[in-house]
Amino acid sequence: MEKIGIMGGTFNPIHNGHLAIAQKAKEQFALDKVLFMPSGVPYMKNQQEIQPVSIRCEMTALAIREIPYFKLSDLEAVEQGNTYTCQTLEKLKSLHPDADYYFILGADSLYAIEEWRNPEQIFRNCTILAAARGEGTESDASLERSASRNDKTDNGVLQTQAQYLREKYLASVEILENAVITVSSTQIRDRLRHGISIHGLVPEAVEAYITKNHLYQS
Repeated sequence: MEKIGIMGGTFNPIHNGHLAIAQKAKEQFALDKVLFMPSGVPYMKNQQEIQPVSIRCEMTALAIREIPYFKLSDLEAVEQGNTYTCQTLEKLKSLHPDADYYFILGADSLYAIEEWRNPEQIFRNCTILAAARGEGTESDASLERSASRNDKTDNGVLQTQAQYLREKYLASVEILENAVITVSSTQIRDRLRHGISIHGLVPEAVEAYITKNHLYQS
């Protein structure tokens, strides 16, 4: 049975933190591949700050082009209107019913997941893989996120939340070991607006694309 990871998010822009936790998930859970899935219209995000989905897909494709088991999926990008994780998982299961899906997200999204549409449906269709987030970062490694912030990144607290979801929803929730995200798309956009280098925070091809197209500049 194929084991497929799902790395969803706005990817506005995609950065090395996304790639790092996808790689960790691939190794720790022996995933056959990881789908990088830029969201079309993420209903929990401020739309004014988000680049068109075609641009975000191009940056994502550039970021993963040299990693054969990372694949770009436009399943949400082509959707009209808001996109929801529960619906995306249902579509994936209908397309590939024999696959096991592993949804990769950041710790703050794990705390907010009960606020997402139909969390019970999400838990039925995938295993959740959660990565801790470093201080001062935001969650981009999820298809949806709460408008409020959660700074509870301590591993013990994260384990408690995972156990709570297991007991309440019979959810399959696992913690990614030694996977802490220390960069965010918000930080990268802020640096670009202030003319500060983002070298080393995003793949070189993404940095070149942003520079060439003058993205995220005032």
